[in-house]
Amino acid sequence: MRFTFLALPALAVAAALTLVGCATSAGAGQSGTDATAHSGLKVVATTTQVADFARAVIGDAPGVNLTQLIKPNQSAHSYDPSVADLAALGHADVLVINGVGLEEWLTDAIDASGFHGITVDSDEGIAIETSGAENDPGHAADAAHGQADAAHADAAHDHTAGNPHIWTSVDNARVMVNTIAAGLEKADPASAPAFTANAAAYDIRLAALDGWIRSNIDQVPAAERLLVSNHDAFGYFTAAYGITYVGSIMPSFDDNAEPSAAAIDALVASIRKTGVKAVFSEASINPKTADTIASEAHVAVYSGDDALYGDSLGPAGSDGATYIASQLHNVRLILQSWGVTPSAVPADLK
Repeated sequence: MRFTFLALPALAVAAALTLVGCATSAGAGQSGTDATAHSGLKVVATTTQVADFARAVIGDAPGVNLTQLIKPNQSAHSYDPSVADLAALGHADVLVINGVGLEEWLTDAIDASGFHGITVDSDEGIAIETSGAENDPGHAADAAHGQADAAHADAAHDHTAGNPHIWTSVDNARVMVNTIAAGLEKADPASAPAFTANAAAYDIRLAALDGWIRSNIDQVPAAERLLVSNHDAFGYFTAAYGITYVGSIMPSFDDNAEPSAAAIDALVASIRKTGVKAVFSEASINPKTADTIASEAHVAVYSGDDALYGDSLGPAGSDGATYIASQLHNVRLILQSWGVTPSAVPADLK
């Protein structure tokens, strides 16, 4: 496991520790409840997705401050916390994380910041896919029909390894939101009714999103539901909706991996053999290799504004500014690559 935080300059680390130390001293002796009542609940969320979920749960609850560490279109794998990030973490009452080992830098960041609050691990209750499950063409179909997968079940008990992209399945996102809500309710009982109501309202929207995705994908014959993406980020999505994940440009859960020439040749061969019509880049990844593979396989490439939102959501105003918006964007483009025009989006999802 890499700890990218160690790449920070020593001076920056020292400054961060000084800032955090001051903050810790100022708050010493206060209980969690007293500190919340005095200065509000301070929440730090790691990734763009869990921050969006936490934002939905918090809503307009008074006195709750949310800090998002990873910025839009920034890789969660190669993220380095800044001095300001460490200071925010040191001040936080609650830390909301994705889990499944996605935040490889987290242990060092916690140690450096002096964080001692509540950690909400949003992967709780989710069955974790093990390495290689995404690229098994039969896996998606089996999962769609509810067949048991022993390896999948065993991995559910080890949340430090496996596919960390749990949010790509809307069902998983619903579990994550409920977990985050429960954690925030525990940290701030006074705001619990607001958190509960907000989570319930958001869950209704997620259920509508899931229904829209299913109704559109179900109209496509199973044999034609094929996907190739930049890296192994969509296994939970393909399993949930009965899509065959033909392969990825980077055969890794880490978007910083480099494909070998042999891996590229094998993927091009798979694209030609299976009849894949398009290769999808991702918004947070350089599309150069995707362009090359699509050209060699003589298929369309979706990149730039038409790239999928995988590891990160997009900036404000983009098609991927929120979790729901990113899912709508991704599914529209995938359907388009299959020659399908999606149905109208429900009003409460726009």
